[in-house]
Amino acid sequence: MLSYDELTSPERELWDAFPEGHRVDLRTGVPEDDRVAGGGQWGPGRTVRAVVIAALLLGANTAQPGAVACLRLAGARISGRLNLAGAQIAHALWLEDCWFEEGVDLSGASAQSIAVTGSRAPGVEAGMIRVEGRLDLRRSRLESSAASPLHRRVTALSLINAQVSGAVNLNGAEVTAPGEWAVSAGGLVAEGGVYCQDGFVARGEVRLMGAQLPGGLHMRGALLEHPGRRGVALALDNAVASTLDFSDGFTANGTVRLRGARISDHLTFEGAVLNGPRDGHGPSLVAVLMQAVDFDFTLARPPSGTVDLRGAQVSYLHDSDHSWPDVVELDGFVYGSVKAGERREAVGRRDSVAHRVAWIRRSPGYNPQPYEQLASWYRKAGHDDDARRVLLAKQRHRRRTLHRAARVWGHLLDATVGYGYRPWLAGVWLLALTLLGTLSFGTHSPHPVKQGEGAPFQPVVYTLDLLIPIGGLGQRTAWYWSSDGLQWLAYLLIAFGWVLTTAVIAGVTRTLQKN
Repeated sequence: MLSYDELTSPERELWDAFPEGHRVDLRTGVPEDDRVAGGGQWGPGRTVRAVVIAALLLGANTAQPGAVACLRLAGARISGRLNLAGAQIAHALWLEDCWFEEGVDLSGASAQSIAVTGSRAPGVEAGMIRVEGRLDLRRSRLESSAASPLHRRVTALSLINAQVSGAVNLNGAEVTAPGEWAVSAGGLVAEGGVYCQDGFVARGEVRLMGAQLPGGLHMRGALLEHPGRRGVALALDNAVASTLDFSDGFTANGTVRLRGARISDHLTFEGAVLNGPRDGHGPSLVAVLMQAVDFDFTLARPPSGTVDLRGAQVSYLHDSDHSWPDVVELDGFVYGSVKAGERREAVGRRDSVAHRVAWIRRSPGYNPQPYEQLASWYRKAGHDDDARRVLLAKQRHRRRTLHRAARVWGHLLDATVGYGYRPWLAGVWLLALTLLGTLSFGTHSPHPVKQGEGAPFQPVVYTLDLLIPIGGLGQRTAWYWSSDGLQWLAYLLIAFGWVLTTAVIAGVTRTLQKN
């Protein structure tokens, strides 16, 4: 137990102020002398031992009747390690512009509200903490020290399985663990949300896997750099949140991972910069199986790495010319509506279809689902012609994956009936071949197979009789040609007729089966 006699002057001041919650401010008022970065040079007149703070929070000096005890300290150098692991802290803790000689251990503790603002500390261990109010770390500088005992990795701020009834406020903070884990908060429950704005910087990986954030995660303008060993800057795998806000200049120099994340409202990257890992080999965004209602992906510039949206589901997709890199994984990506920028994309325009098909072609290999999803969207918008253009593009893409004979047959289907999505092409071919036959046969006189029998020769009817393989018009069997050239033309028209009929049947059958 500490005795009052062994306390230093600033410690006695804090001891006396605690029962009534008065603030003790050890700052000089001179900006150069009060800079927290130089707190290691502060002398005994501004030094408070961590054991004194712990003793007060654990009931060493009871509150006065009619007053609310609270520890409020500003501008102090805190010597020793502040160890409150497993403690039941019944009083609020408020530290401002303090310099910690060693780390802070709050693991497993229960507290009301904790505020450590504008301070510098070599690591905060708060895994499994229970905070009934807010956890405020605004403008603080947290640096990595030793490996966390909970996961044996170097970490600057640990909030693993923590539960905070209010908000976790990291606005303006700098959390530094280059190449390691800057923030480790897997399983965090923050009812009031997590705020990392106003110049927040993380050097190292920010991990919020499995976090539950009813109040959302707000990282407008945040900078994430020096990612973890796997090149991940932000990991939100299987997190559940109302909102994920990565807008207004949010910059990630590493992979942003949202695998299996569920966002009940808004997910926005408006004006964000996704640079991906520095070596250029990793993805910029991994959102496999992600679910969101509104997905705004209008970035400030195209991502440097791939974007993986396989199996993701969104109700509304917003994108722009700066949204997509050269490679986009889209297999299984489902969306209800697409909006380009601020407005709903103008469907019904040919350039809209070409733009969207080019977007799908950024996906490596051939996958039918992205084409079918896009065609479904066009159909819902009432533009069946655009849907057919997309499905035609799908068949043309698929054709590249087939063997040579199948590719030849595919080209034939494409040229004659557009794989069944352009049946009017068959009419064009029929008209062109009929015109060719009529002009060629009309300038010559054929010989009757039997003299005095059969209908008079009609070039148009004769040509149609050659082209239509089913039934007969009585002309093809009644006349023949002495000219080899015209006889061979008749044979070719018969062959074209069979090919055209087969292509029409195959194309129509394919269309009926798919739709």
